[in-house]
Amino acid sequence: MNTYIQTSRRKVFFRTTPLWMAVVNATPDSFSDGGREDIIGHAVKLIRDGADILDVGGESTRPGALPVPVDEEIARITPVIRGIFAKCKAESLSVPPLSVDTRNPETACVALHEGVEILNDITGGEHPKMQELALSSGAALCFMHMQGNPRIMQENPHYENVVKEVFTYLSLQRDTLLQYGLRPEQLIADPGIGFGKTAEHNLEILWNIEYFKHLNLPLLVGHSRKRFLDVLGPDREVQTEKISRWLAEKKVEILRLHTRPKF
Repeated sequence: MNTYIQTSRRKVFFRTTPLWMAVVNATPDSFSDGGREDIIGHAVKLIRDGADILDVGGESTRPGALPVPVDEEIARITPVIRGIFAKCKAESLSVPPLSVDTRNPETACVALHEGVEILNDITGGEHPKMQELALSSGAALCFMHMQGNPRIMQENPHYENVVKEVFTYLSLQRDTLLQYGLRPEQLIADPGIGFGKTAEHNLEILWNIEYFKHLNLPLLVGHSRKRFLDVLGPDREVQTEKISRWLAEKKVEILRLHTRPKF
């Protein structure tokens, strides 16, 4: 496996501890931090806190969430992306790679034009236009496993063997993307914690995360503040940190977190 991710603008090298993909929700209804007023100031604070990647999203994909019209999603993320670049320039602050958290190729296209370098797609990069955008731009593509869609995904998720089934999906999708022409260094695999999975499913994946190393791709895990953590204890921040340390021990390359990890 490569020692870096190749985005449309640079190589992002891995470290002995996971890279921190910091969450920037340009949404009024995200489950944890939606509706933040000073979102650009918050994004810059995340950069100062050491974020390696900023993941900007304009559509909540929490369980039960309804789709957001593409025009509205674009209207949410565009001023945030522009604002991050402008504020960092004004403060002589280097901008880390920006990622866009979207399943819509139209939104991804606009984000790339605004300077985003990574496409973070909860629908696994299945849409041909998303694949085309990654190929033509050279952007990195994070492809995730999800059973169902955000509106219904938590109604009755079922697997015979969740680890093997999620692995098989990611393996087949990796091969599809490579056959399309994307390079291994552009690809990041995400098992989709909380997306069409019970708490037991999520924990089974996490405790067996090393199995996904057989994909021979960098792994991204997004467990931060999610509901399933309640089965481990009453404080989601504490449980997020515990899982983060576990994943760091297992050499997971990227963690998608709301706050700076403590390794």
